[in-house]
Amino acid sequence: MIKNSKEHLNLTNETYIQHFKFATGVGISMIYGGIQAIIHAIYPGTLTKAASTKIKKLYSLVSGIPDNDEK
Repeated sequence: MIKNSKEHLNLTNETYIQHFKFATGVGISMIYGGIQAIIHAIYPGTLTKAASTKIKKLYSLVSGIPDNDEK
């Protein structure tokens, strides 16, 4: 497991702390987006674009491709 972790950190060109902060931020953002999607499922008129916007921003962040909707 340690060898795989070191290889992954080398591939991402990050230190452990950098990777921890990034991955934790992505995880928290995913949880928040999931809660928004559940609220939208219960009340369809609310948060109509929240989940799709969150998905696009996360994809942009993780893939390194700029989000065209960002301002």
